Amino acid sequence: MTPQRPVVAALAVVLRASAVVLVRRRNPPDAGLWGFPGGKVELGETVSEAAVRELREETGVIAEALEGLGPLDIIGPAVGGRPSHHFVLIPVVCRWLAGEPAADEDALEASWFEIAELLPDRLPMSRDVAAVARLAARRGEGAG
Repeated sequence: MTPQRPVVAALAVVLRASAVVLVRRRNPPDAGLWGFPGGKVELGETVSEAAVRELREETGVIAEALEGLGPLDIIGPAVGGRPSHHFVLIPVVCRWLAGEPAADEDALEASWFEIAELLPDRLPMSRDVAAVARLAARRGEGAG
């Protein structure tokens, strides 16, 4: 069934030196693409709390939320006159504290990637991943 409202989700943009954690999604809408760990914000949970929780659940990595970045609207193609999906994704810059990424059941793979090497012709990524990683690196300089 098509959602009646946009879904708010948090993305954990975890920095460690010049690298960021990405997961390769198992499920639609971005199955097979690399993106930031993240998921739906639960009722009563802050966006920062959701980002840190989703990161831990999806990868086992422990991090501290530092700063939220501007939201991204991901709107799917129309089906029967309504968008197939609408996610409002809020990236949260996080500082790595402990752990190495290991994929859980929602991800096919999880790994560190050098931000400078996030190029669409080399790595199939969800929309805006490289741009958000670069913005987070500029904002989080000195945090990793």
